[in-house]
Amino acid sequence: MKTIFHQADSRGFANHGWLKSHHTFSFANYYNPERIHFGTLRVLNDDQVSGGMGFGAHPHDNMEIISIPLEGDLEHKDSMGNHGIIRHGEIQVMSAGTGVVHSEFNANKEKDVKFLQIWLFPRERNVTPRYDQKKIDGDQNNQFLQILSPNQNTEGVWIHQDAWFSLTTMDQDFETTYDVKKNGNGVYFFILEGSAEIVGQEMERRDGLGVWETDKITVKSTSDSTKILVMDVPMEM
Repeated sequence: MKTIFHQADSRGFANHGWLKSHHTFSFANYYNPERIHFGTLRVLNDDQVSGGMGFGAHPHDNMEIISIPLEGDLEHKDSMGNHGIIRHGEIQVMSAGTGVVHSEFNANKEKDVKFLQIWLFPRERNVTPRYDQKKIDGDQNNQFLQILSPNQNTEGVWIHQDAWFSLTTMDQDFETTYDVKKNGNGVYFFILEGSAEIVGQEMERRDGLGVWETDKITVKSTSDSTKILVMDVPMEM
């Protein structure tokens, strides 16, 4: 088993006034040669956007892009004709493929929106661009609720990669085992709220831990209502 620990305050940070963004991996003006990606997980940004502000129209290609609002509402518009609001309790995915242009704005004028923006390298290049969003619906209390997978017609959204995302909310001192979904995958744990101990590593809010070369991972909550995002991704691109 191998691990890599990223403490919350070690992340890159950008403050543009209207945007405050923490970067777990190298992004924009933050560059750390030891933190380019974790397997196919390329970007994990923890963003806070002021009321009415946002990212104007900009292009992407050959990337699987996932947004998860943590507070507030995010307005999305793209060149495929999609236009809507992604709310807390939902997940959005966009397969950029051959190329897409989109914008993201805080849908509210009076309060900030906080969300995770996550990029994964795709399994195949130049696919037809696509968009989807779904409500995160199911029991995540002391269990792993799947919110993303490579499979259509299963729980959550799907992407062009052998990756599985899950959410869990754990009671204090609850302990369980996470089973890695596919041989050769690694798992990146990101603490949204609370604290946990994962394979012996103590973790606090917004800490991240990558674990690979194993098929089972022990997870123990060390606070009440510990919330964890689990990203199970291929280590080879």
